[in-house]
Amino acid sequence: MWSLETLGRVRLSRHFFMRDFLYSEIGNYHQKQNIPDDPDLAIERGRAFCETLLDPLEETFGRIAVRSGFRSADLNRFGNENKLNCARNDYPLECHIWDLPHVPVAGASIVIPWFADQYAEGRDWQDLAWWLYDHLTFAEAWFFPKLCAFNLAWRPDPQRRIDSYIAPKGTLIRGGHTPSEPLERRAERYADFPPFRGIRYP
Repeated sequence: MWSLETLGRVRLSRHFFMRDFLYSEIGNYHQKQNIPDDPDLAIERGRAFCETLLDPLEETFGRIAVRSGFRSADLNRFGNENKLNCARNDYPLECHIWDLPHVPVAGASIVIPWFADQYAEGRDWQDLAWWLYDHLTFAEAWFFPKLCAFNLAWRPDPQRRIDSYIAPKGTLIRGGHTPSEPLERRAERYADFPPFRGIRYP
């Protein structure tokens, strides 16, 4: 029997604990609990997400800010029904519900402060998008105008689809398709980025 305190202490990866993903502004404001229906499944998928995607980001850019992590099915449904920027539970790209039995996904909305500062000064969000594409085996990434936050999702089949609400809005690349820019051009975009996993923590 899981307690919420015990669940929060579960370490998902080198840099992340389950507690990092349980906070919900929607839940707090509307007094709705945000607890997995299946904690073991949420932990299993959360570990895959953090080890595959978030740890490499943390070891490249420094501290990653989680804006919205795990959502229970009930909380996400409430957010969708009340127009609180939550996709419907059965939306194919919904990534916040980590414990739906037949939907193997885990994701979060995150901000990279290092890049957010440059974005605020006019840097193109596509520089980061193509870096993600060329370095990480993600399922989907979806970019938002504020802080250049983006949803990043893990699935067993990493299609690497990228969409954006930042101009030019729409789909940058569909899963399984060939990039519109050659690798040499993409690499020029992020030539000044920190070395991949170049931070060596003690």
